Amino acid sequence: MAPLDRSSDVPLADQIESRLAALIASGQLPTGARLSSIRALASQLSVSPNTVVTAYDRLVARGLVETRGTAGFFVAESNAPEALPSQLEAGEAHDAVWLAQQAHDQRASLLPASSGALPVSWLEDAIPAAVVQRGLARSVGGMAARCPPQGMPELRERIAMLMRGQGIAVDASRVLSCYGGTHAIDLICRAFLKPGDAVLVETPGYHLLFDRLREAGVKMIGIARRHDGIDLDQLEAACIEHRPRLLFIQSVLHNPTGWGSSAANLHRVLMLAERHHLLLAEDDVHGHFLGGPHAGSVTRLAQLAELRGVVYYSSFCKALSPALRVGYMAAEPTLLKALLRAKIQSVLTTATLNENVLLELLASGRFRKHLDRLQQKLAAARQVSTRALRGAGLLLDRPAEGGLFLWGELPAGVDADTLVKDAYRQHILLAGAAFDVANADQRHLRFNVVHAQHPRLAEFLSQRWQASSQAQQLIRRAAERSR
Repeated sequence: MAPLDRSSDVPLADQIESRLAALIASGQLPTGARLSSIRALASQLSVSPNTVVTAYDRLVARGLVETRGTAGFFVAESNAPEALPSQLEAGEAHDAVWLAQQAHDQRASLLPASSGALPVSWLEDAIPAAVVQRGLARSVGGMAARCPPQGMPELRERIAMLMRGQGIAVDASRVLSCYGGTHAIDLICRAFLKPGDAVLVETPGYHLLFDRLREAGVKMIGIARRHDGIDLDQLEAACIEHRPRLLFIQSVLHNPTGWGSSAANLHRVLMLAERHHLLLAEDDVHGHFLGGPHAGSVTRLAQLAELRGVVYYSSFCKALSPALRVGYMAAEPTLLKALLRAKIQSVLTTATLNENVLLELLASGRFRKHLDRLQQKLAAARQVSTRALRGAGLLLDRPAEGGLFLWGELPAGVDADTLVKDAYRQHILLAGAAFDVANADQRHLRFNVVHAQHPRLAEFLSQRWQASSQAQQLIRRAAERSR
């Protein structure tokens, strides 16, 4: 083996490991070949035996080398499976699970125009390595420390302070940490629902919620979502007819439309819920994206009800870091106890490191500053995307005042299902029908304001409108000639 580069920043053990791995991969060290003894290689390279041991142990862990007792180290027979032709798809094309996977697989050629996530470049500076180090230093016991199932008390108090700033009267005892909004939905299903229960959902609404409820075996009833809140007449009629157990609702920056709810609408929802013994699950996952002059004027159910009969949940994953995976729930004690039991039974607890890092971010004020910058960038992106989509012929009825999404109506004669499939063949991810509880909406698409700025999207849409218009003209002419 050639001499090691002692001027390199790469540790000596790493250099030995990589060079031996390269020799094995090239066949210069064939299967069954015996490696030099630890002492012989250490002497040859003028390193300590411990350095060689470290390199050999790593090669054994990678399956490239095997030990044969006192006989030494030998090149192992390769047992790697044949490479799959493509990545494993978790769902069927264009269903809820498939769409969620596309956003997280981050395929380089794909423009995720309907994605529910921010691009990596917008979040990569949110949590510097120094913050992670300080978060780890907070933990007595370091990486061996356990996290209380309800969540770290100091973090829960910080979250309660954040919620009180939104006008929600809560203390740390009413807060439960979780892994994010999707995990919160899972805990609600585990704690409060059983097969056959009637559950109300907004339509359009969150597509993964629909999937989870179908898995729970409940009877799902869609209630139309309007620009100022849920349709109250439909809600009342459904309560009378179906006697539902629970309603999932998004009061602020509704997904996929981005719309809010008026205080009058939410007051009426609370009155109906009390009259019909309806538990409310309020999704505020996108609430962190609402900034500027609108932030102080929004109303939430948890605020109006003071958490009576409301399970509130939100997350830091979208606005801060998908890698951190921390969300939170709040409810009155009897409800929170059921959620805590469900958490312990399913995942036991959340991650100590994650919670310590988030605590550091909240305590230092970095999270607030990060949100301010993010909201400014989103506002600018929304203006650009709105102009581009309208210029391409899309109808944006009552565009959102904040957040990630624009809800666009297609021109007459354009079929959404065909458009979505054509777009994917052009490496553009679009979605619309998945947000309808019956998967039937063929008129609307969700657009992520960051990704919708890309000129490739407007160009694709304009071309498809033109092609659709020409096809309709040909059909009309053919019909006229046949008369």
